[in-house]
Amino acid sequence: MGRYTILKAKTQFSALVHKAQAGGEVIILRGDEPVARLVPYDAPAGPRQFGVLKGLVRVDDAFFEPLAGDELDAWGQ
Repeated sequence: MGRYTILKAKTQFSALVHKAQAGGEVIILRGDEPVARLVPYDAPAGPRQFGVLKGLVRVDDAFFEPLAGDELDAWGQ
């Protein structure tokens, strides 16, 4: 983890981006106070795919029946 003032970060921005891209973390300071963090970008895994668990998950009819009083109390109801 590197700590850089805003002025130093401006002059070395390309190198700091490279450092973050390689897995590092860069803290940007205003004076002695941290104000920003430069970290690697985590790209989203991709669009969600509906129905991926179809046929793998089963919910029987008991799931829809009301809970017993002691179970409701445990949930704060």
